[in-house]
Amino acid sequence: MDHYPAYTNGRLDPQADALLTVIAAESSVPAAALTPAEARATFLRPSWLGTPREMAAVRDLSIPGPAGPLRLRAYIPREPRPHPVLVFFHGGGFVVGSLDEFDAFCTLLADGAACVVVSVDYRLAPEEKFPAAPEDAIAALRWVGAHADEIDGNPSRIAVAGDSAGGNLAAGVALRARDEGGPALVQQVLISP
Repeated sequence: MDHYPAYTNGRLDPQADALLTVIAAESSVPAAALTPAEARATFLRPSWLGTPREMAAVRDLSIPGPAGPLRLRAYIPREPRPHPVLVFFHGGGFVVGSLDEFDAFCTLLADGAACVVVSVDYRLAPEEKFPAAPEDAIAALRWVGAHADEIDGNPSRIAVAGDSAGGNLAAGVALRARDEGGPALVQQVLISP
């Protein structure tokens, strides 16, 4: 998939339609009828976007979070450094989604935009109540702002992005960063927030 699915003339892009058909065929139970654990087990296969692209490095990180260690994964492209940094929040309705399921997608972003992508493994509902996910998201952004150079990133060129629920988190942290003293962002990318 070279582009994000879109509607053309009121019709869903054929690639998106094919993906949704596969997802529907693999799920015999409506998502609303599943427990959180069942939904997580059937959400997305780590290979849903194919094989991850080759990176200069992929680093699993653990940073101090609001409720203990917070996992991040940094995808560092092959281009000369320092790179712009994109802090990415995965989709999944705040209930499902993980670093592994969005692995290939993050390599696609890092390679295509020649930037470091830092994917955030924020806490999920319903076990973790609001504002757990937004608090993890802002903690991750602040860490990146203070430590971008440690992941070959440029601290003056930080952006946020997210898919679905992650788009909601990206918009929220952009506002908090603006209102609470940074880090300054150069862009936000909201994918069906």
